[in-house]
Amino acid sequence: MATTGADTSLMHAQSTINKLPLVRRLEAVGFRAWPASSVQYDGSWQVRLTAGHPSKRLNSVVPLDPSDHRDLEIRLAKAQRKFEAYGRLMVVRETPLASPQLIDLLRDRGWTRFEETIVMIADLVDLELPDMLDHLPSHDVGRYVDASLMVDGVDPAMKPALAEVVSSIKPPSGLFVIENDDAGPVATTLCVQDNDLAGVMSVAVSPQHRRKGLGAEILTSALRWARMRSAKTAWLQVGATNEPALALYTRFGFREAYRYCYWRPPEDV
Repeated sequence: MATTGADTSLMHAQSTINKLPLVRRLEAVGFRAWPASSVQYDGSWQVRLTAGHPSKRLNSVVPLDPSDHRDLEIRLAKAQRKFEAYGRLMVVRETPLASPQLIDLLRDRGWTRFEETIVMIADLVDLELPDMLDHLPSHDVGRYVDASLMVDGVDPAMKPALAEVVSSIKPPSGLFVIENDDAGPVATTLCVQDNDLAGVMSVAVSPQHRRKGLGAEILTSALRWARMRSAKTAWLQVGATNEPALALYTRFGFREAYRYCYWRPPEDV
């Protein structure tokens, strides 16, 4: 029997509904793994703001219920005032939990969709990993932050902001750094273990030391550490166009769970 367009739409809608519990859980652990300094709610919208750090994950409106679409224009204007008070450009983060009516409104108002990100998960129970850790995690936030800024090529003036975010993570965290005798820090990652879930955050390798296996090396240590602490599933976020990172994560058994993106208003708004 042929499949009609209506059938395809129904199957897509059913697939989206079926994965919403997973999306909700991963969003919740993601908030705890990268905590904003100010979190306010408007209905099911989470308004996340952080004065010291510019990360969009820390400064965005995140709708958390597809059925919540009341008073959209009023609530957008209210959120806009909060962002203006922080000196931030307002952005809306679209996940499968955002209402279609909100996205239609943003599109009709001329907002721009940008920066698509893939949230991936992997089973840690049966993943083949070495019995021993090549690199032990540190709990020295200052050392990790210095290394992370250096590897990412970020202005050292961002140290207080990044240190504040990392220090405010409440679940157990492993701070991993690979150092070279000559070059200093060459790779970093942060792994946050939240019950049976482990979030692998910001895997980074300095540009001049890429394609040497350092990404796989530090990711292996982070995942092994998480499994030793009884985590059963790992998750991470990666840019949809970051082909080298996607290839690395696929080798470790990561698969797509869902995607999100951001919306920003027209410049003249």
